[in-house]
Amino acid sequence: MDAAPLILLAAGGTGGHLFPAEALGVELMRRGYRVRLVTDSRALRYTGLFSKDTIDVVPSATVRSRMPWSLAYTGLMLGYGVVAALNLVRRLKPAAVVGFGGYPTVPPLIAAKLRGVPGIIHDANAVLGRANRFLSSRVSAIATSLPGVLDRDPALASKTTTVGTPMRPAILAAAAVQFAAPEPDGALRLLVVGGSQGARVMADIVPGAIERLDPSLWSRLVLTQQVREEDMARVRAVYDRIKLSAELAPFFSDLPARLASSHLVVTRSGAGTVAELGAIGRPSILVPLPGAIDQDQFANAGVLAQADGGIRIVQKDFTSERLAAEITTLAAAPARLAAMATNARKVGRLDAAERLADLVAKVAGIS
Repeated sequence: MDAAPLILLAAGGTGGHLFPAEALGVELMRRGYRVRLVTDSRALRYTGLFSKDTIDVVPSATVRSRMPWSLAYTGLMLGYGVVAALNLVRRLKPAAVVGFGGYPTVPPLIAAKLRGVPGIIHDANAVLGRANRFLSSRVSAIATSLPGVLDRDPALASKTTTVGTPMRPAILAAAAVQFAAPEPDGALRLLVVGGSQGARVMADIVPGAIERLDPSLWSRLVLTQQVREEDMARVRAVYDRIKLSAELAPFFSDLPARLASSHLVVTRSGAGTVAELGAIGRPSILVPLPGAIDQDQFANAGVLAQADGGIRIVQKDFTSERLAAEITTLAAAPARLAAMATNARKVGRLDAAERLADLVAKVAGIS
């Protein structure tokens, strides 16, 4: 098995980067290749496909400020990372290096370029992230989740392939669960999530929206909400006041199954979340994270909104009154929820891991 080609997967230490890397890793291993993960120290807490003996940590830093001292620190750390990655690539001799975004991908892909190893980047967003944008001219191939991402740049478009977002096995299992629209007077399953760290805006807005619903809807509502520990007491107090039984937790380890069992999802619109909603096919109300330089979450939400698989509400318009109105309208229209689920599913790609593995094998010359 040691003679099998080795593919280095490089990813930032968050779920949005690690989950697609894991999904590709599963597919590459199924084909008989070896895989290792190159990342930052955050991923040492990760308990998925990669064990600690298959994870290589390289120094890196994120651009957090335009202040000269901050830029100098980031540059210094990335320089250290490139030196470490050069030694790693020299020692491991990978057939290719595949990056999934985040600044921890910069050192290994620069090292790959310097040592003549094919490099590939994958971007799950509707616009390239900053790290991937920096790397885009320095890699052999670019894979995107969505079409048209680089159409305005002919030099990059010529080496770009749309593959979708590779899905971990739990999402593929959830995608097999068909959407069942709620009965007119039956349970309405509402899931509220805010990303890997939770979103305070959900704690600020959702309880007030639920309180504004007609009391006849309270008896139908089956609410599951991701809530940060520091917000738990105030959120729980609202639901206790209206005698609504809600499941609240800072984190749900079985989130794919919960997505599959939901009639409506209220969430941020990170690339991974939007891709999973498309793969599973569930209606959503999407609240893009404001203030991002690239407005990537706004663009991601637009993909589902334009397909009529989701409703995009910018944060300044995301009020308890607006959310209550949207929930009330959708609760009274099960046929529309079913249509939204179907439309969201059309956006998703369940074969993305296979398509990306084909591209990796082709670029690495091991197909």
